[in-house]
Amino acid sequence: MCLIFLAWQVNPNYPLVVAANRDEFFARPTAAADFWSEAPQVVAGRDLEAGGTWMGVTRTGRFAALTNYRDPAQMRSGTPSRGGLVSGFLAGHDAPAEYLAKTESLGRQCNGFNLMLGDGKSLWWASNMGGAARALAPGIYGLSNHLLDTPWPKVGAGKTALAAALDTLPDERGLLTLLTDDGLHPDHVLPQTGVALEWERLLSAAFVKSPNYGTRSSTILTVGHNGWTSFDEQTWLPGAVPGPRRRFRFRTSPGAASPGAAARPR
Repeated sequence: MCLIFLAWQVNPNYPLVVAANRDEFFARPTAAADFWSEAPQVVAGRDLEAGGTWMGVTRTGRFAALTNYRDPAQMRSGTPSRGGLVSGFLAGHDAPAEYLAKTESLGRQCNGFNLMLGDGKSLWWASNMGGAARALAPGIYGLSNHLLDTPWPKVGAGKTALAAALDTLPDERGLLTLLTDDGLHPDHVLPQTGVALEWERLLSAAFVKSPNYGTRSSTILTVGHNGWTSFDEQTWLPGAVPGPRRRFRFRTSPGAASPGAAARPR
């Protein structure tokens, strides 16, 4: 997951709204979002190469998502999968603060990441690249491949678009529009993250397009005050061609263990 926008306790009807893009090489094997057989309360996609996932939600009200921290100079081989931090939280029962404390040592072994965790009561951000983990106050947040709310151009533009899209819910078209914005930003406002300028330009768009690498999925999550959760994943093929779209809708229940009829994709 390379771009995440969140509204936490901003819209009174939707305490949590998330709009996120996963950018990855198209050759990397991936499974579309679904309920997991070994953890049937979890709905998420799967990274079939390293294991884990980049974003998911549960029928018990848990949410987790991750972005990689972009700094080629600090990349190490043989490190644990960052996606395992997401799947571990989703499949577990610890509160966010407890989970972060238990996995702090593991997190230090991973390449750079940002991790967002929520349980319906609180929402937390943590990174192994600087800054202490913290519970987030109500507000709108943006996260790409640096730290939380680092003012990269696409982060600022997306936060503004998210604020506007909240007013149109339950119509989610505004959220999908911000995720499919493929406009590039001028060179003088681009960050310098250690990749070539050509890549900085390409990655400056919210929706990334190139022959071998780009936005693989756009995910919209809304959690309603009435207990209903909607998880909508649009997958993308090379050339920005729409792939399968899967939508799950279910009522959150703290004791839920398996999907019901209302939770089937459509």
